[in-house]
Amino acid sequence: MGMVLGLTGGIATGKSTVVAVFKSLGFPIVDADIIAREIVEIGTPGLKQIVLAFGSEILNPEGSLDRKKLGEIIFSDETKRKKLNELLSPFLKEAILNQIAEKKSLNSLVLVDIPLLFEGGYDKYVDKVAVVYVPEATQLVRLMERDHLTKTQAQQRIASQMSIEEKKLKADIVFDNQNSIQETEKDVKKWIAKNIF
Repeated sequence: MGMVLGLTGGIATGKSTVVAVFKSLGFPIVDADIIAREIVEIGTPGLKQIVLAFGSEILNPEGSLDRKKLGEIIFSDETKRKKLNELLSPFLKEAILNQIAEKKSLNSLVLVDIPLLFEGGYDKYVDKVAVVYVPEATQLVRLMERDHLTKTQAQQRIASQMSIEEKKLKADIVFDNQNSIQETEKDVKKWIAKNIF
């Protein structure tokens, strides 16, 4: 039975850098973002629920989910965002827990990459939680640059998650990502060497 390590952070804190290190060392990844896309593909119960709640105008002409349109609706309206999370939560949880169970019996460590790990209550399904950390000011700048957003748009997205400072306090492990990517990679490898091998 392997260790299940939950990985979270804030939007644009550099989680993918940390995930890449675990992946390069051959550890299996349970990726909540990929699962979240799969549960709303054409023909899924998840997509049907979204259409019932938000109407068919959030669909592309061929029937797939128009993420941009849905994003515009939910990032500007707290109630609608909560409603979407409530609708998809059971589908997401079932798929994530199935993947964890499947992979942990075969590996010394399974990394579970969940942006909303604390918000979704997933901390109770993992052995330890690691947070990829940068201060909020850095997060804001990185997000604006990465996604070409205005300051207001970036602030809305950051505000839609638990604050990175709060996540840092709740974490068992903090991977500080303020310096170079190489520094972060070194820290992650050091932690793996000490705790897994």
